[in-house]
Amino acid sequence: MKKLSTLLAALLLAFVSMSSASASVHYYRLRVYHFKTPAQERLIENYLKDAYLPALHRQTTSPVGVFKTMEQDTDKRVYVLLTYDNLKKAVEADAELEKDKQYLLAAKDYLNAAYNATPYTRFEDILLKAFDKWPDTTVPQLKSPKAERVYELRSYEGPTEAFYKNKVQMFNAGGETVLFNRLKFNAVFYAGVLAGSRMPNLMYMTTFENKADRDKHWEVFSNDAEWKNLSSRPEYQHNVSKADIIFLHPTEYSDL
Repeated sequence: MKKLSTLLAALLLAFVSMSSASASVHYYRLRVYHFKTPAQERLIENYLKDAYLPALHRQTTSPVGVFKTMEQDTDKRVYVLLTYDNLKKAVEADAELEKDKQYLLAAKDYLNAAYNATPYTRFEDILLKAFDKWPDTTVPQLKSPKAERVYELRSYEGPTEAFYKNKVQMFNAGGETVLFNRLKFNAVFYAGVLAGSRMPNLMYMTTFENKADRDKHWEVFSNDAEWKNLSSRPEYQHNVSKADIIFLHPTEYSDL
């Protein structure tokens, strides 16, 4: 894989002191591959399954989540969620891959793809920092086959930085993460976006046995007295300007 973008490298310098001060809080990279053709999908999946994930596991980067969109739209996507215990590791991970001869051999079809047979139309790299009240990745405890599971990735953009911080505070001190946990939403992560194409922004992922289980959980959530009280409090009004809901399912080789 190519070296991590200069943007993320610059972020290392900007946030390294923050990382050292809060070493117990993890960082995430969410890589989003956009593709159009079955050939591209095969190339991405073969790369992830046979080269990328094994190499990351050799780096002790675990767990690694790999998810595919459930929507049948023209912008098909594969999401890869990576967890790091400090920002330095997140930034240097791709450089470490270039030293891994086993990885370079297994990834040759992806890395050496021709200009007219690319493995994707583009990809995104989103850098996130875990919330204080949910500092690490949680492996969901689900019983259904992976093909039936529904993973719900939500992206909440704030109208301003101040409103964004207010929504983050609502999740942490306000108790929204505690509420989700009480209602057994099987959350994987909650995090603020440090660098991405949409800012200011936070993202989180919850998981369910299937679509019916997902709908039942959200019905209970919307009728919960604690949520009604929290969401009606004056200090938490208008703190989300745009919400995106993305339904995913894990691949068979995903760790999550």
